[in-house]
Amino acid sequence: MAYHQPVPPPAPPTARPTPAFVGASWAALLLGIVTFGIGLWNADLQLSEKGFFAVLLVLGAFGAVSLQKSVRDRAEGIPVSGLYLGLAWGVVGFSVVMLAVGLVNSSMTLSEKGFYGLAFAMTLFAVIAVQKNVRDALRS
Repeated sequence: MAYHQPVPPPAPPTARPTPAFVGASWAALLLGIVTFGIGLWNADLQLSEKGFFAVLLVLGAFGAVSLQKSVRDRAEGIPVSGLYLGLAWGVVGFSVVMLAVGLVNSSMTLSEKGFYGLAFAMTLFAVIAVQKNVRDALRS
């Protein structure tokens, strides 16, 4: 006899996000990206180091969006492969670990390192909120 996983009931309709939350999410995302970019622009780092940190920001943001979508899809009963979900978690984790390694090995002052860590974390949080808002707006 074949085993079939039960199909979860459809998710209840989600409420449309408020304009204030949508605006705050976009503002936080733009603030995180712009401050990270301005910090890199003004940093006394080699171009390869600046590129490394910039790519980590893009990789982390993409991974966070992908992870948020995968987790929410699963919660709503939309099939998501374990491999894809694992890769999304891995990319987010990898970007955070590589940022930490890059900052520890950097010649920047502690305040600069903290600045980049906070701007990175703010960007990841904000990109998840923006992704949630976009999806909720499309569903309502």
